[in-house]
Amino acid sequence: MGIKTVNHFTSELTNRFKQLQSKLRDRWQSFDTFDQDNYDILVVPSYSIDQYVGQKVAGFLHYEERLLFSLIRLRKPHTRVIYVTALPLCPIIIDYYLQLLPGIPFSHARNRLLLLSTYDASLKPLTQKILDRPRLVDRIRCALRPDKAFMVCFNSTELEQELSVKLGIPLLASSPDLLYWGSKSGSREIFADCDIPHPDGSRLVKNLEDLLQEIVNLWARQPQLQRMVIKLNEGFSGEGNALLNLTGIKHYAPHKVSNHQTIKALKGQLEQLSFQSETETWANFSGRIPELGAIVEAFIEGEEKRSPSVQGYITPSGEVEILSTHDQILGGADGQIYLGCYFPAAADYRIQLQELGIKVGQALAAKGAMERYGVDFITVRQPGTNKWDIQAIEINLRKGGTTHPFMALKFLTNGTYDYATGLFLSQQGQPKYYIASDNLQKKQYCGLLPNDLMDIIAQERLHFDSSTRTGSVFHLMGALSEFGKLGLTSIGNSREQAQAIYDRVEAVLDKETAMTIDESEQISSVPISW
Repeated sequence: MGIKTVNHFTSELTNRFKQLQSKLRDRWQSFDTFDQDNYDILVVPSYSIDQYVGQKVAGFLHYEERLLFSLIRLRKPHTRVIYVTALPLCPIIIDYYLQLLPGIPFSHARNRLLLLSTYDASLKPLTQKILDRPRLVDRIRCALRPDKAFMVCFNSTELEQELSVKLGIPLLASSPDLLYWGSKSGSREIFADCDIPHPDGSRLVKNLEDLLQEIVNLWARQPQLQRMVIKLNEGFSGEGNALLNLTGIKHYAPHKVSNHQTIKALKGQLEQLSFQSETETWANFSGRIPELGAIVEAFIEGEEKRSPSVQGYITPSGEVEILSTHDQILGGADGQIYLGCYFPAAADYRIQLQELGIKVGQALAAKGAMERYGVDFITVRQPGTNKWDIQAIEINLRKGGTTHPFMALKFLTNGTYDYATGLFLSQQGQPKYYIASDNLQKKQYCGLLPNDLMDIIAQERLHFDSSTRTGSVFHLMGALSEFGKLGLTSIGNSREQAQAIYDRVEAVLDKETAMTIDESEQISSVPISW
């Protein structure tokens, strides 16, 4: 099921949503204000995306756990949190996060946390599951103080807008009317308007004939191209992308043969597209184009290539702030699947990423966007130099894979981001680094329960040390038993220390699962080294 953006609201309900959003602008003027005390925070970690794309991600349902770092807001003694999930969370996972709170008794924090579940494991978005249960909506409403409450989510669609109106509390996110600017085609428009370098590509198309013609047009503009990327306009973690290899049909390039011959050759080549998912087919992929739309872009080649990103924040009053830069760790058949990230991005280009991120944030703010956004890039080192060519790839108008690790760093260390250097400094001025992954995944980890993981963490002292502000913080623990998949953020005082902490976690888990690792059977692991 795709997530439609057709507005079915009446004008009255639309106006009500705008009135609720205006409360955010009246109450809070800066980023720091959102960490004030005595507020009710409703966390709905719904991935309201195309569910066909989402189900390709192993353990997708458990990605709702990535926002559990929001529980760290309970360090404020009068803050209350309501956290809703599709299925009940394992109690020991909740205990794990609450034990991270500095200076707050566990029982005090637990009394200010309300956990709710829909008991529904279907592929529908969580917010839809909530809306389908009026009694659950009523229970949430009764638990909130309307004038001291707001709602946060993974991404904002009409589903979250509807829930916001029904509950009578503002949604701390961009209006669903702005969803287009976080799509592949919308991103390209903003890059063009802001004069930000980005790959040559196409407009949005909704049928195969137009897509083929856009491929021909791009190939004609750049006859040297070896590969192109075809992207569904909605995607998640690199799913929804397909790689078109032109080398096998280079004799049918537009400047060599007729348009008819080029299109005929391309049709045959489309049957051999390279997908990130082994189960994806061209028939399935192309069947999504009329519903979601698609674009085609030039694939950026390069011997030394990286995938950095910048994360920003737009306050309700329209101010733009850079939160972080990362070097993303990508995998999959063609290196387009998000696996994890390093913080901060390399010194060679992180200041430039910040500058480009500010330009994008200001353009989004002018359109009325608010809360977190991210911009993904491709950088290629120019031969024989330390200079990098930077190309913007897409905008994420939502929380992303780099959101939760940075939240963990900020809340656990109480440090600050230094825009001048692009470093994060502890209260003592110590630069902090981390490596984070959603995909420490091996077959031999299957069968480990969250309780087993806690035993290993305690026995091997793998947990985060609040005295040194170093160590590992775990997430996606609910995906461990069924999928052998775990997420973690390893924090150190240098990149090398963060790397060593991460490597030790993996080595301990490998030893504890006591299996001979057959690399041909290994699901995936993060190749974390440069």
